[in-house]
Amino acid sequence: MTFLVRILINAIALWLTTLLVAGVAVLPYAPNDTLATVLTYLLVALIFGIVNGVVGNFIRIVAFPIYILTLGLISFIVNGLLLLLVAWISSLLGFGLVVDGFWWGVLGALVLGLISWLIGILLRPLTKDR
Repeated sequence: MTFLVRILINAIALWLTTLLVAGVAVLPYAPNDTLATVLTYLLVALIFGIVNGVVGNFIRIVAFPIYILTLGLISFIVNGLLLLLVAWISSLLGFGLVVDGFWWGVLGALVLGLISWLIGILLRPLTKDR
């Protein structure tokens, strides 16, 4: 249940990010179908969760000294690169996340992180384990 709520939070945050950041967009597999658009956002959120959980944690562990040296500022760069990786993986499927460049990825990752954090705070009773 917690996993599904986190995917839903990421999908909503991704949708809001595409509305706020001009360089980040999601292309659904069926352009004029609402269900296809919703499923595309959920699929991209699932890919983002897997990439962030596996690759992101590995990078954070390996690059821990760099995080300390930069006082955590390198996390913006790492999160932007992870968002670009999600865009590349979803482009292999023929639809999904589109990021116009590296700095759009960094800005998109920052906005996505803030929005998902805010939504997570609002939905905390649903996400915490009982």
